[in-house]
Amino acid sequence: MSADLGDLQVVLAVARAKGFREAARLSGSSPSRLSDAVRRAETALGIRLFHRTTRAVTLTEAGAALVARLAPAVEEVENALDAINGFRDRPAGTLRLNVPVSAARLILPSILPDFLKAYPEIRVEVTADSAATDTLAAGFDAGIRYDELLEQDMIAVPIGPREQRFALVASPDYLARRGTPTHPRDLLQHACIRGRFTNGNRAAWEFERGEESMRIEPTGPLTISIGGGVDLGVEAVLQGVGLIMLFEQWLEPYLQSGALVPVLESWWPRFTGPYLYYSDRRLVPAPLRAFIDFVRDRG
Repeated sequence: MSADLGDLQVVLAVARAKGFREAARLSGSSPSRLSDAVRRAETALGIRLFHRTTRAVTLTEAGAALVARLAPAVEEVENALDAINGFRDRPAGTLRLNVPVSAARLILPSILPDFLKAYPEIRVEVTADSAATDTLAAGFDAGIRYDELLEQDMIAVPIGPREQRFALVASPDYLARRGTPTHPRDLLQHACIRGRFTNGNRAAWEFERGEESMRIEPTGPLTISIGGGVDLGVEAVLQGVGLIMLFEQWLEPYLQSGALVPVLESWWPRFTGPYLYYSDRRLVPAPLRAFIDFVRDRG
């Protein structure tokens, strides 16, 4: 008895994600639906593919052997379909992107709507998170990252502004109560809202002015997850809880309205803008090729 190809693709996705919840999050499905697909595949093949416990989902020996043979086969099928798609007058299909929350908020809104209008037969699926996801292993066509987080063997295409800044801000009320810092070291005496990466590390605050640079670890009453927790942090700053350091573009509306004011602006660090990146180890799908060309034309 043979298993359905769609169910086998789910097996591969769960194996890559090392669990049903993460595979569901990356695919936009539900854990129960993926579990049902894996169960159908196991029934059809007559063998268990995963060990399941309350803490982990791991491949059995048979499952590992299947995935080792299945992954390149599925990729070859996808490449074949992509090659056929190249003969169409207009690209069609699905483009899957993994991007940080900041890119979903600040970069893609000025690009994706026009792209979708230009290519109505392309569907785009965007997964926004701040984890350093292996895009290829997780089944994405491409990702957006900053240069220090680019994976090996990847081709990088500039996307969005080529220079950005981190801005330090507070509310007028907070500064009236606590005073305005005049040097980065003054922040050690202030309430600072910090960000935490998915690996548990907190993001240090870095400053630069001319040839001088500083890296400090301020403290404060609130720590937020980088990405999903940012809006909560901004709201706390608006209500006078403390200071926050964030993408200047994210904070621009509040700076323009006066709801937040810049602090230590001459020290704000600049950094290179993000890149669209994809693997050089596989045929570029037609939807991704169209997106790459679109991004380059706008650059």
